[in-house]
Amino acid sequence: MGVSYSRKDKLKSKKLIEKMFIEGRSVSAFPLRLVYLKTVFTNGAAIKTGVSVSKRHFKSAVDRNRIKRLMREVYRLNKPIYFNNFSTQCAFMILYIGSEKPTLKQIEIKMKLLFEKFHDDVNKN
Repeated sequence: MGVSYSRKDKLKSKKLIEKMFIEGRSVSAFPLRLVYLKTVFTNGAAIKTGVSVSKRHFKSAVDRNRIKRLMREVYRLNKPIYFNNFSTQCAFMILYIGSEKPTLKQIEIKMKLLFEKFHDDVNKN
């Protein structure tokens, strides 16, 4: 798994996203929340990921898009570190639930904490 966030790694299925929020589990590291669901993909991707920012907290699309760009970049850079030896297929949705505009460094610190909590949660079950 390289340092990329290609088309096959993006979560786009509305049915899967709905199912994830109904049946999935979640872990949080404020201001980030990770909702995940173990599933099977036909295209061979191990993990599919989507990001989301609440319109309630950030009315401006420019602000929402910037936060999503930062989250995708931090995910892309840390994906090989945390998910290279990950054998289970999962769908992820990373949500930004804070109300202040974050910096790249803040998101990076919280994303690493979030992934560690995720690994602890998966290994516990």
